[in-house]
Amino acid sequence: MKVGLYVCRVREEWKMVLSLDVRVDVGWWLEGVSEQRVLRWLLLGRELPLSQASWMVENFEVERGMDQWVEEHWQKYMQRKLDLIEKVSGEQEARGVIGGNVGVAAGKLEMGGMPESYPAGEWAQLERGAALLAEWLTGRQLLAAEAEALLADTSPQLASVWRAAAQLAHLRGRLSIAAALEGPATRRQRLAWLGRAHSAPRCRRCGSFAGQRVPCAACGLAACAYCEACLALGRSRACALLLRSAAPGAVPRGASQRGTAVAPTEGGLARWGLSPAQSAAAAAALAFLAQPSAGDGPGRFLLWAVTGAGKTEMIFPLLQYILERGGRALVATPRRDVVLELAPRLAKAFPDISLATLYGGSTERWKDAQLTLATTHQLMRFYQAFDLVIIDELDAFPYHNDPMLAHAAASSCKPDGHFVYLSATPPAKLQQEAAHGNLVHAKVPVRFHRHPLPVPRLLKMPTVAECIRKRELPAILKKSIQTSLLREAQVFVFVTRIAQIEAFVNLMRRMFPQIHIEGTSSQDPDRASKVIAFRERTIRLLVTTTILERGVTIPRSDVFILDADNGLFDEASLVQMAGRAGRSMDDPAGRVVFASSRRTRSQVKAVAQIQKMNTIAKRKGYLHPPTHQ
Repeated sequence: MKVGLYVCRVREEWKMVLSLDVRVDVGWWLEGVSEQRVLRWLLLGRELPLSQASWMVENFEVERGMDQWVEEHWQKYMQRKLDLIEKVSGEQEARGVIGGNVGVAAGKLEMGGMPESYPAGEWAQLERGAALLAEWLTGRQLLAAEAEALLADTSPQLASVWRAAAQLAHLRGRLSIAAALEGPATRRQRLAWLGRAHSAPRCRRCGSFAGQRVPCAACGLAACAYCEACLALGRSRACALLLRSAAPGAVPRGASQRGTAVAPTEGGLARWGLSPAQSAAAAAALAFLAQPSAGDGPGRFLLWAVTGAGKTEMIFPLLQYILERGGRALVATPRRDVVLELAPRLAKAFPDISLATLYGGSTERWKDAQLTLATTHQLMRFYQAFDLVIIDELDAFPYHNDPMLAHAAASSCKPDGHFVYLSATPPAKLQQEAAHGNLVHAKVPVRFHRHPLPVPRLLKMPTVAECIRKRELPAILKKSIQTSLLREAQVFVFVTRIAQIEAFVNLMRRMFPQIHIEGTSSQDPDRASKVIAFRERTIRLLVTTTILERGVTIPRSDVFILDADNGLFDEASLVQMAGRAGRSMDDPAGRVVFASSRRTRSQVKAVAQIQKMNTIAKRKGYLHPPTHQ
């Protein structure tokens, strides 16, 4: 995309502004729409690549004698800045290597001159268009192509004038407009930014560094960078326009929609029928929401709840607290299937609240709702939109260890909003912050049925690969599985490698010919139907990978984790897989076996974590008597 660029002196301040439609700016500054006194106004270029214009706006500094500059001085200034940005962006090198006849921005400065403004009769229409566009973009950040798609679905009358409407909304402070990638850093900036060695631009949408550069027909540059990290959501390029809404006002802490002071009450919890442990954690989270954030960004709260504790029920009071006060709330989860499972539960819990459900291919992507349920990737389209952001399964793929999704989550929350993280196995960093008192948190150490968590038993045996090679199971494992089958349990058998599943299923069928045995993995197109058959007890033993380590509840189930010493099974993964056992009221004990050729630190820590939660639950009186297992 190419844009206009100009400078103006308003009162005692110099401004450099990029423009999607210079005619709007002429009317704004020079024909009195802004109602501000403009002392100087000079057009620097009509068709500059957006990446260059945006970089110059971001790096604009007033220089000595600028008040007395004439057009010749501005011409030299622009040439100097364009040479610098072409150098740090790799444009000069790319033109030399590629050898293409690419137009240089400095050759299209077209400085001076006075473009015409829009006729007076069209300003009312532009004002309406700007207000409508700003309203649709409230709490969002969209690339130009996405904004055009939104308008095509919602306001087709703006299709031909959206650039002018966006520019007017920008001048009125309701939208920000910039290149989708931040400009590359100069040497001085790299030194200031803790010595960052490279000058790659950074994606404003996902926060990733964009090292790929290609010739671009849209802006005419030979080295137009683009972001590979968030490519699935549309190409974020150096010359692509990103529109962001101005941050809306936050909901005052403890204030209702009418402005009356309201504090969290026990009555707000009673509606949801929570257990004592759930109620204590929800009350702590409500107290957190009632406090203002510290002023250095959104507040953070960790809800550390064991597998099967009923995390969803615990967030209902938190959502109620925000929604009743006119705020906006977001529940984000890494997986689409969880979104689809939660949607009817949230709709039933809050029947009078508008709900948007967002995932890849969702038909509600432009729905304006007070409560949003989304996969974490969808957060990249929001900007300072929510008073409360709840991140479910914080430790799960793909959210865990993905800076892009963490950046998207942070951008989606209002600066004085609040985060609530939900996890049965929080990342080590958050556990340390909680232990040192640097992260407000609450632990829910017991499941809804108030029975202890099954403590894993460590069993020594050969590797799965050796069992397949010898075509036999060790007697100790066979006996333990037989014990589970005799007590009518459904049996999970977790292995590390997809490639081992078929051979191991065949081995298990030979060992236990009397039962129906299947295997599944992320590559199995029939995975969903097999899980249903397993839940309905048509399948009795299911060999699987960590694809089923979370989000699956099977009544009366036992868990066997083979090659538990493998590096793929860390402490969190072992705890999650163990959490498949003992989830039902009818069979709260369950059995868990960590089977491996050696004992590892991850196994020991997983067992210790489970035992610690049981100890806390017993000490706080959350367990049903008797407390022995």
